Amino acid sequence: MDSALSVLKKHWGFDTFRSPQEAIIQNVLEGNDTFALLPTGGGKSICYQIPAILRPGIALVISPLVALMKDQVENLKNKDIKAIALTGGISFEETSNLLDNCQFGNYKLLYVSPERLQQEWVLDRIKELDINLIAIDEAHCISQWGHDFRPAYLKIGILKSFFNVPFIALTATATPRVQEDICNLLALKNPTVFKKSFARENLGYHVIYTEDKTSKLKQIFDKNPQPAIIYVRNRKACLEISNQLNQLGYRSTYYHGGLLPKEKDKNMKLWLDEKALIIVATNAFGMGIDKPNVKTVIHLQVPENIENYYQEAGRAGRNGQKSFAILLTHQFDIKLTKEQFISVLPDKAFLKKVYQCLTNFFQIAYGEGTTENYVFNLHQFCTKYQLAIQPTFASIQFLDRQGIVTFSNENNDKVKIQFLIPSKEVIRYCSLHTKDQAIIETLLRTYPGIFEQVIAVNTAQIASKSNHTEEQVVQLLQKLAQQEVISLQLVTHDSKLIFNEPREDDYTINRVQKFLIQQNEQKIAQFSAMLNFVFDTKTCKSVLISNYFGETDATDCGMCSTCMKNKKKDTKVTYDRVIEILRFGPLSSQELQRKTDLSSEDLIFALQYLLDNTSIRLNENKKYELI
Repeated sequence: MDSALSVLKKHWGFDTFRSPQEAIIQNVLEGNDTFALLPTGGGKSICYQIPAILRPGIALVISPLVALMKDQVENLKNKDIKAIALTGGISFEETSNLLDNCQFGNYKLLYVSPERLQQEWVLDRIKELDINLIAIDEAHCISQWGHDFRPAYLKIGILKSFFNVPFIALTATATPRVQEDICNLLALKNPTVFKKSFARENLGYHVIYTEDKTSKLKQIFDKNPQPAIIYVRNRKACLEISNQLNQLGYRSTYYHGGLLPKEKDKNMKLWLDEKALIIVATNAFGMGIDKPNVKTVIHLQVPENIENYYQEAGRAGRNGQKSFAILLTHQFDIKLTKEQFISVLPDKAFLKKVYQCLTNFFQIAYGEGTTENYVFNLHQFCTKYQLAIQPTFASIQFLDRQGIVTFSNENNDKVKIQFLIPSKEVIRYCSLHTKDQAIIETLLRTYPGIFEQVIAVNTAQIASKSNHTEEQVVQLLQKLAQQEVISLQLVTHDSKLIFNEPREDDYTINRVQKFLIQQNEQKIAQFSAMLNFVFDTKTCKSVLISNYFGETDATDCGMCSTCMKNKKKDTKVTYDRVIEILRFGPLSSQELQRKTDLSSEDLIFALQYLLDNTSIRLNENKKYELI
């Protein structure tokens, strides 16, 4: 039988494991339940992929993201390892065929989402497979206190009653409370726990306060012209920032969830091949991306929690070289972030109102409404009941997490367009068709990138801003498409909503009230910790992150913005002491060291600096004196 190291060499081309990969793999091969907390870039996937290859049968891997599953399967296929992913949108027949392949085709890994396991027939088919281990990736999703809670993860523990195989839970970001939750909720039996320090010795965290972010970006890229990621909060900013950088002479592209798959792949390849050194992206970008030579990760706004920030920042410096995670911010940013993340949290009264409006919207009687599929348009719903979109969306997500409804957010952007004629021709068109002018000008103001790429358009918003009905907006777009002024994609399906239990207004909301309070308290606490990371100017940034995740023995990194600031203060004190002592007359370096009590390294550094700045000189007696 091959050894773990020989499999690593054969398929991955490495001669050695990273710590503690080998110990984790050995623990799994011995049949023990395992919990692995490895920071971003720590090589979590190998910890279950190699045991899957070495043990007879097939490994079941539970993963929350379709993009991540596809990426993993593609990477494994490129290494001649047979793997399959059961992703959404696959028909019953195709799913059945894929499971047949798992049973008879010598496949080694089967990736599924936790929601897939809730389909009884899928679980029944998986029970027939020769499962050799079960891996739960992004395991923090199981905890109510995790930053990305998924209710379907709570059902994974039941697999213990069907499969007598080792379980391995893996995550990059989990506080002590979440770590305990993971082990308990997955029913891990005496799990061996492996933790790697959250400290990244080669990564410097820098928080920079600036009103002019564009100028600061220029400074950063002039100094470090290597691959970089810029994280922004919305799709519109992706294109705007990328265009600005290209106009300034930097090679940039962009990535967000609204791009068509071909465009995503094209832009990703431009960046991976370094034809574009900078990629501007929303948080849709990053899962499964392992470009080792990213020099800089920049956040242009404050993230909502340290978990997300740590994962995104950790995509820099995976080659072990010195790298930077830079957060550019100013006071207005903080206010905006609070409004986006905290003020939209629904309270019990608002949650109940949304639930009642939903049941009324679909005309569901009290005690009825289960299992039927409903087509749902969030914008239409909010317009009808005069509800703010963000807290309404947050409320529906909460109802989904509690299992009260199942919300499939398939496509809220029904219309996608791009202008095919130059802007001056559009202006000419408006002058000749004045009744269309208000809608067209509203489109141009709302979506400035509409000439460069296909843009998802919110027709309800355009209608409201231009004082027209949504039907009038769609009719005009259809006319413009016929005249080849624009390209137009009309998506025929909206989101879908399923009520999983009968309508019981007060009982339903009262039952989940405590979980809503917990969720809101958790999000506020997480955001407060993020603000503390931003505003604490005395504690090392790396230490702040390590402490947040429960490490109490972290030491100063020496390269973050706080440490660098403290170094400058210490260095200035050193310079001042040397100058003050030399006021009494010339001294040799040995004499200076005795009088200042500095280390030889610190003294040499100070003397070199003062010489370079012509504050002192070396006289004919080889002694330092003031100029």
